[in-house]
Amino acid sequence: MNNFLKIIGAVTIINIVSRVFGFLREVIIGYQYGSSHIADSIFTAYTIPNFLYLVVGGAFTTAVITIYNRETTDRALFVKQSFTIVLLTVSIMTIVMLAFTNPIMDMFNQAKDEDGKLSQSDLELAKNLYYWMMPSSILLVLSSWYSGLLNANHKFHLSSFAILIYNAVFLLIAVVLSNIEAIDAVGYGISALVSAIIMIYFLIVGYRKMGSYKVGFSFERNMASKQLWVIILPMMLGGATIQLYALLQRVFAGMLSEGAVAAVNYASRLMQFPQAILITAVTTVIFPILSKKEAENDHASIKSLYSKGLHYLLLLLYPVTIYSYFYAENLIQVVYQRGNFDEVSTAITTPVMAIFCLSMYFLAANMYITRFYYAKGDSIAPVIFSLINVFVVNIAVIMLLVDKYGAEAIAWGTLVSSVTNFIMLIVYAAYKYDLKMGIFSKELQFFRAVPPMIIITIVLYFSSKFLIFDNRYITFIASLVIFSAVVVGSYLLFGVKEVKEFSDKLKRKFLKQ
Repeated sequence: MNNFLKIIGAVTIINIVSRVFGFLREVIIGYQYGSSHIADSIFTAYTIPNFLYLVVGGAFTTAVITIYNRETTDRALFVKQSFTIVLLTVSIMTIVMLAFTNPIMDMFNQAKDEDGKLSQSDLELAKNLYYWMMPSSILLVLSSWYSGLLNANHKFHLSSFAILIYNAVFLLIAVVLSNIEAIDAVGYGISALVSAIIMIYFLIVGYRKMGSYKVGFSFERNMASKQLWVIILPMMLGGATIQLYALLQRVFAGMLSEGAVAAVNYASRLMQFPQAILITAVTTVIFPILSKKEAENDHASIKSLYSKGLHYLLLLLYPVTIYSYFYAENLIQVVYQRGNFDEVSTAITTPVMAIFCLSMYFLAANMYITRFYYAKGDSIAPVIFSLINVFVVNIAVIMLLVDKYGAEAIAWGTLVSSVTNFIMLIVYAAYKYDLKMGIFSKELQFFRAVPPMIIITIVLYFSSKFLIFDNRYITFIASLVIFSAVVVGSYLLFGVKEVKEFSDKLKRKFLKQ
């Protein structure tokens, strides 16, 4: 377990730096274009390529790791088979998406101007960005496939570092090109393609240096290639919950006024920042370990990972959720409010952000729990739950509230459906696989964390009401100090086991020095 935590720590650090670069890209778009149609166009154009990367690429990554780790797999042949399947699949998808550019752009750009029509220049910008960004899908999904092979061979740092390179290069090139008048916002499209080329080149070099099985083409069909499709098809839906939310958010936001797409994007990105850093690091490391434990029939270790992981996520994300909810406006001001992102943009984004924050733990936990279903070879149940919640519960909530609450209804849809999805996954996992949260476990001491959580909520509520300064940065610094003090102090005061163990380790290290 200690080695597991060390690996997660290293991957987390790389992911933090990577996410910072990716998040800075959003901040700079806000600075340059605020909540305008240009910002809407950039986010809209990147929606489909990013969706394919995360959903298709993520599904192939997980499936490749699962089959690659099996004792019966001919790995040399499987590497070639899976490469051929991945390349052909994503290439066909990309060609189809490019062929249907006009209807796709019409679907995502339903916002109306004063005359009741979207301006032609805004539509042309979205299309130009889309033409540049869409081909990067092929490279991004192939990058995910290479990352899966690296992770299966416990080269977690290489795959994480590749994403860091992608986000850093994307940011650098986009900033340079978008400030050239003749290129302007199209620079973000060019940057998306160039950064994807650089990322896959890095992964190919890293994989070749590892000296593993050669990559090539093979159209031979056997049990492994058939199982790949059996696992992938439902996994594309089951593992796509957050991405499906994002896709539907773009569609519904496109039906609202100018800036709604940008506001939903800014709010969701800020909400996902801490959640994504943690859950990406955990799932990157945990799934290969889970697959091996399942192959070894080590059910005790799997149950321990399941309950402890959910408990750790709660201890970490509950305080962050409460802080983000009460200080939503200040966070938006500090992170985004500059340049063309003015007070009006902040007013539009803040309530959306506050509601999104409440779904933080549930979205992270759903992704975590789903990995255990996959390790059990069950990709059907998560698919059914995702379809019900994303396409039924989520849409029903949005349609019910959109007339009254506008863009906030999109956030409410995400919150309610993520909670119901969490309940379904938890209940079915306990019934089918005897995987339990461990609420009543003596080892986890779940209820010991309840009083600190209550204290954290009360303190942050009153501090957000009465400790607000004219300078937003002073408010931000003061809030962080209060947040850190109350979280660490209350957890230690009530003897939360995990925090106490971490504190004791730090003390021992300092005493040795």
